[in-house]
Formats: sequence, structure tokens, C-alpha cells
Amino acid sequence: MAFIIKPLVTEKMTKITDKSSESKKLKAANEKAAKVKNAVEEKVSYVVKKKGKADVMKEKTVYTYVKPALPKYGFIVKPEANKLEIKAEIESLYNVTVLDVNTMRYAGKRSSRYTKAGLVKGQKSAFKKAIVTLKAGDQIDFYSNI
Repeated sequence: MAFIIKPLVTEKMTKITDKSSESKKLKAANEKAAKVKNAVEEKVSYVVKKKGKADVMKEKTVYTYVKPALPKYGFIVKPEANKLEIKAEIESLYNVTVLDVNTMRYAGKRSSRYTKAGLVKGQKSAFKKAIVTLKAGDQIDFYSNI
């Protein structure tokens, strides 16, 4: 059963994809976490100022590491689709490895307009959006079949 309605190729989704495709420089919480993530040790010195006392120079150790970027893509899917079904369908359609699927539900917006017949009220249909994280190196080309 086809759960994917259409890929999200909008300006907003492109910004999310571009932002997630940049490597991030993060700080490790402690020395143990730094060893796990192969963090680099840096010494940072700073000045502590106290009222009525002399300035004190202090130094602390900060562990920084680089979190590699993973490609993300957005899709509008049917509201009844779950994450496992979305993952299986994207892997079969695009021949990629999906690491993570995040979903968001959107309620249908109420809309009304004035016509000759009077006020016409209606509602846009509800939908679900899925943000899919792929394995590093995988890529989806939406324009390949045009």
C-alpha cells in the first residue's frame, strides 16, 4: 500500500535539509563522554571578577568533537501510516538506508470564502509530514525520473 503522497521539495524543507547537512561542533559533557566520541581537549582561560577583590585567572578543560552530518528529506504521507511503514516504503522506492523517521501530524485548517451564493465554509484535509534521516553517503534525487 502506498503511504507516501509526495516528497516535500519546498524552500523551507530545503533549508532544513541544508542545515542538517552541515557538520556540527559540539562539546562533550565530561571526560568519559569525550573518550567515547573521540573529542579533542582544549584549555580555555577566563577571568573571574569579584567586587572588592583582585581579578582571578582560571582555566578549564573543554572537550569538543564534530558530529557528522546526515542527509534529511521530507515527505507528506497518509495520516494512518506509521514510522515502520514509511521507512520500508522509502527504502524500497529510492534504494537507500533509512536510519530514522520523525513524523508530525497536521490538523486540517478551516477555511471560508464569500461567494455569490453566500458564505461557503469548508476544511482542508489533515496530513502527516515525515522527516527521514538517511545513512551518510546516501542521497535521494527527486528529479531523476523527469
